[in-house]
Amino acid sequence: MSDTEHVHEQVDESVENRNMWARRRREGIPTGENLLVVACMDERIPVEDALDLELGDAQIFRNAGGKVTDDVIRSAALTTNFFDTEEIIVINHTDCGMMSAPDEAVREGMEAQAGDLDDVDLDPSLPELNIGDADVMEWVKMTDDIDEACAAQVESLRESELIPDSVTVTGYIYEVESGELRRPGERVAEEISERQH
Repeated sequence: MSDTEHVHEQVDESVENRNMWARRRREGIPTGENLLVVACMDERIPVEDALDLELGDAQIFRNAGGKVTDDVIRSAALTTNFFDTEEIIVINHTDCGMMSAPDEAVREGMEAQAGDLDDVDLDPSLPELNIGDADVMEWVKMTDDIDEACAAQVESLRESELIPDSVTVTGYIYEVESGELRRPGERVAEEISERQH
């Protein structure tokens, strides 16, 4: 039998596919859907199921509240400019923990842990980035209205000079009570639960 014959073609194909999967960034292979998703880290949000995604379809960036922060902008700029990402979806959700406490309670909790918040280095890995004279609550980014927050974050990504104008940016609200997505401002329950005169 020569070295070129493959007795186990299925195994060889599987090995080659794994190798390509591992090298996809070096080979310039984008995500399956050319998609970046920014979502809350809340464990109740099944991002892949909600968007009907499979492993490899999208890059998923999760943080507290699904907030568009400087690091989200950094990641979005890199993937849209160098990894062929053509779409960004922001997913916020109802009953978010970032809506669960007033600013003062959050501030007091952080001060109990760290002391004077003016002395806290908020991003030691990027010391040149800081919040300057802004209040620490601007850094925390608590939310009053999830629909307004989602729309504002979509706009923030659309306006970033680091993200190409050709990139599509949309936002959705995941309703934890129904397990469904909706657009910001489209509260179906209010429309179908109120008597029309």
